[in-house]
Amino acid sequence: MALARARAVALLGVDGALVDVEAAITSGVPGLHLVGLPDAALSEARDRVRAAILNSGEQWPNRHVTVSLFPASMPKRGSGFDLSIAVAVLGAEDAFPAAACAGMVLIGELGLDGRVRPVAGVLPAVLAAADAGADTVVVPRVNLAEASLVPGVRVIGIRTLRALVARLRDLPPPDDEEEAGEKGAPPQPNGLAARSRARRGDLDLADVRGQADARKVLEVSAAGGHHLLLTGPPGCGKTLLAERLPTLLPELDHDAALEVTAIHSVAGGLPTGQPLITDPPFCAPHHTASRAALVGGGSNRLIQPGAVSLAHRGVLFLDESPEFAGGVLDALRQPLEVGEVVIARSGATARFPARFTLLLAANFCPCAAAKNRDCTCPPSTRQRYLARLSGPLLDRIDLKSELKEVSRADLRYDLHVAESSATVAERVLVARDRARERLADLPWRTNADVPGRELRRRFAPPHGALAALDQPLADGRLSARGLDRVVRVAWTLADLAGRDAPTASEVDEAFGLWQGH
Repeated sequence: MALARARAVALLGVDGALVDVEAAITSGVPGLHLVGLPDAALSEARDRVRAAILNSGEQWPNRHVTVSLFPASMPKRGSGFDLSIAVAVLGAEDAFPAAACAGMVLIGELGLDGRVRPVAGVLPAVLAAADAGADTVVVPRVNLAEASLVPGVRVIGIRTLRALVARLRDLPPPDDEEEAGEKGAPPQPNGLAARSRARRGDLDLADVRGQADARKVLEVSAAGGHHLLLTGPPGCGKTLLAERLPTLLPELDHDAALEVTAIHSVAGGLPTGQPLITDPPFCAPHHTASRAALVGGGSNRLIQPGAVSLAHRGVLFLDESPEFAGGVLDALRQPLEVGEVVIARSGATARFPARFTLLLAANFCPCAAAKNRDCTCPPSTRQRYLARLSGPLLDRIDLKSELKEVSRADLRYDLHVAESSATVAERVLVARDRARERLADLPWRTNADVPGRELRRRFAPPHGALAALDQPLADGRLSARGLDRVVRVAWTLADLAGRDAPTASEVDEAFGLWQGH
């Protein structure tokens, strides 16, 4: 009996685990038997692998071939196992020394002609391989830049199975094959970051006419990572403001950029030519989106991230938020509290990070009259419309701002003297740096991340500063959760003002922003 082994990675969400791919050639009815809980796409690898091997000029064993994916109890999905299966079969057939592939982790789909096609989720797969101690990973050449973001791992990018076999035989690549790419360190992102900044420069806060109060609230949201609700008549600038919130946010640090890129890699949505996402993402699903589209979902073996995870470390914007189904909006409550989504199915449980800034926009009524005097909706209709945003959801919103109708003076205002995104972003960066210094030895990045328990124990404002909140707490206008959110906003206002701790003035202003006054 001939036996060879290679390794692959099984992904569940953004978490991965190494899989041993063992191929044994024995006597029996010729054919390939695949075991180890493969899904439909993986089961079809039999035909892809056989055709790819034959079209690469190699011999297919005319005997019984068993391929085992260990651990057998772990579900495996997708076509990313093709390359490891082909290499294990060829190793068992003595096409090259079996030891040559024993330590390799191989990721890639095979075309019938032997080409190695790209797959989704390469970055988290390589991260999982590195965490498990693997030192060499083979990926499709198209995915090479993405895989090379992981430090400490030798990454080999190949275009064809034939080129990989030549490498395993320690031979030069075929005459018609370009040398396989290889990288051992992440590329420097400086040029990419410059392109990202240029792309963000297409939107500028100076484009929004008037709405000084809303601009201030947007700055506070950016500085502290606070959730925000904008209400107002159509055309007053709610969407314009929301789209420009990402232009106020600092670029992601390396760890956050890897987190965000891994999620988009799993979703198959990495921008072309951009292996590392350095800008905070902005996700704006339509109001007809389902619950699964918003928080993630799928079958047992194909669980995909939703909009809340695609907006991780960025902004999730829900325009016309009362038009979303009530159950869809209420599904946001758990990720808003814990910063992750846990999707449980009968055969699998996947976790996706989901720490984002939520920005809701809403008209006052369903008729969406441009001016209040033109609205024909009775008060009960207006009340029912905004009541679609449930109390528990609104209790998790830190900032609320009611925008006014745009006046003629606002429309004639010289935009050249309006504050640009770059100007506001500098103040945001200074405020975030103050918060980062305060939280340096703690696992949180922004004021909005600090849990209530730690907020009360480590970062309680001076007692006198909170005196104005005693009455709202007593009469029920302010809940315990709301108190925590007011204190977080007060810390952000203090950071923007350059103060070491919130005073009564910041606390009072934060309470007004929480109420929407």
